[in-house]
Amino acid sequence: MKPKLKYRTKRIAAIFAVLAGLVGVICANPASYEKILESPAVAESTGNPTSPASSNDAISGAPLAVNILEQLEIKGRAPKTGYNREEFYKSWPTIEGCSLRQRIIRREIGESATLDADKCTVVAGEFDEPYTGSHLVFHTKAEFSKGIQIDHVVALSDAWQKGAQYKTAEERYNLATDPLNLLAVDASANQGKSDGDAATWLPPNKAFRCQYVARQVSVKHKYSLWVTQAEHDAIAHALEACPNEPAVGLEN
Repeated sequence: MKPKLKYRTKRIAAIFAVLAGLVGVICANPASYEKILESPAVAESTGNPTSPASSNDAISGAPLAVNILEQLEIKGRAPKTGYNREEFYKSWPTIEGCSLRQRIIRREIGESATLDADKCTVVAGEFDEPYTGSHLVFHTKAEFSKGIQIDHVVALSDAWQKGAQYKTAEERYNLATDPLNLLAVDASANQGKSDGDAATWLPPNKAFRCQYVARQVSVKHKYSLWVTQAEHDAIAHALEACPNEPAVGLEN
């Protein structure tokens, strides 16, 4: 059995020195976009969510997730009528010759990443997968394709029913391609989540739940999406264990 390792902060600022732009619509806030690509997707966990040394310190100057949660509007779901993934985006944008999907995988894999000849595709590497808490090791491109999926932390279907259908096409595109809303995760865990919100699904890895709901809150705040009462209560309950958990990608 492979030992479970602590989450370690992945320093990957060298991945993107400059963002040349996106194919299609350019993100509304390029500075924020670049910052999230360069920031660790998963902060180090000490196993004690309330510890001063936990992920609270990973992002300085960020407001607390509990405070951002209280700023979100609480409403019922809008109808799912008209939802289609292509209402958000048709394919991953390309940044400096590499697809955003590969950029997100490389962000998570960090320094252990081995790239293919195209200097984009990750063909080997290892990382501490956040949703399951397992340490995963990949040796081939095929193993990556089978075992890893890119998850929208706020599922696009959920976003559609909580305000995104009333946004412009550009706003929806930005939401779907924002690195803040993307994580490379275990494929089976992602399939189990489907389009659930925090009221219906949380990561089996309890050590990651604080970071997970904080990221959901941050995405919904950034794109002015609402939460249901049940979702609000589930997030508030998760954050009771970590009242100092910072929001992600937001500044005071």
